Amino acid sequence: MAVEDIGSGCSSSGDQEFHVLAVDDSVIDRKVIERLLKISCCKVTAVDSGSRALQYLGIDGERSSLGFDELKVNLIITDYSMPGMTGYELLKKIKGSTKLRQIPVVIMSSENILARIDRCLEEGAEDFLMKPVQLSDVERLRDFMLRGGEEERQVGRKRKTPDDSCDCRPLRKRPTTTLVAAACSSSTFRALEEPVIVHES
Repeated sequence: MAVEDIGSGCSSSGDQEFHVLAVDDSVIDRKVIERLLKISCCKVTAVDSGSRALQYLGIDGERSSLGFDELKVNLIITDYSMPGMTGYELLKKIKGSTKLRQIPVVIMSSENILARIDRCLEEGAEDFLMKPVQLSDVERLRDFMLRGGEEERQVGRKRKTPDDSCDCRPLRKRPTTTLVAAACSSSTFRALEEPVIVHES
């Protein structure tokens, strides 16, 4: 599998380095986004198709050469129009994976089609960028990567933290109250209250 890993070129003492998976079938567009991401202190892994992206992420049935913990992809940026698998189809695969759905996904396209943009955003894309992508666009992606990392940490904490809202103490039984129903009617009580007259013979 042809995968290009490009370091950021930034010193480790600077800002946090993010790992971006860039997906584009155009060599020229792929080089442009790689260059912009590198300027923004991002490590870039570039692939030329949606299927290769899934192979790299390890969710296409084939195991990646790296473990998922080693990948640590902070953001996926993909072209929309690609042969074989579109960026929209790749987006659906990622958002349908319990392992990857927290990773922010950004779609790129040279066609400004509103229905296409709305469909991607409704499916969970963070943004839809028009080509050619500018440095200001790439710098805005850092907010998505920071937010995505925080959401992933929150999900991890929820999995590890027991549910404190549940009161698991055994329930105390209420004291049983015995209700005794009166067996006599009111007419019976009146009969008992009347004096008894005894006639002597």
